[in-house]
Amino acid sequence: MASAVVCKGEGAAPASLLKSGAPVAFRSVDSPAVIAARRPYQGQGDVLDSLGAPTSMARLLSLMEDVASQTGGLSSTAGAGASQLGRWVAKEDDDAVYLKVPMPGLTKDHVKARADKNILVIEGEGEKQPWDGDDDSAMPRYNRRIEVPAADAYKMDKIKAEMKNGVLWVTLLKVKEEERTDVFHVKVE
Repeated sequence: MASAVVCKGEGAAPASLLKSGAPVAFRSVDSPAVIAARRPYQGQGDVLDSLGAPTSMARLLSLMEDVASQTGGLSSTAGAGASQLGRWVAKEDDDAVYLKVPMPGLTKDHVKARADKNILVIEGEGEKQPWDGDDDSAMPRYNRRIEVPAADAYKMDKIKAEMKNGVLWVTLLKVKEEERTDVFHVKVE
């Protein structure tokens, strides 16, 4: 049996190869190898999936890790959602993406969150304690920037954030398919 030809990228399997009858193996666009090849800081120019919203939570986390590793805000070496100051966790359902961001030592008065185009910015600075003296490094400080891929797939103006017991809970609501303004359905005749 002849071995299959693995085709990667656009136009990788020309029609002549397909017509030759040789077995051809295409990689799924969701395979780890293809996702890794599309990462923006490995020589690829396109950061976002050309079809809009991320296809899976793994893709969303992968993009967040890539941006974070370039900005120094989050560490991509310790796994998805790991940061230098603690772990953050992201979960997804049909309606929203939920982020759990531990920020021990801070209250809602110390935390600011904003959406700047497609970047979710979370900042916080605690109060200086009398026993810390002149040591400013003892003050808890947080500065996280998380890129939201395909920001038009989320309701960026309706982001909810709630601080409870030193944990910031952020909800990014998804735009329903029928509500999206960047998707145009073409009638096929």
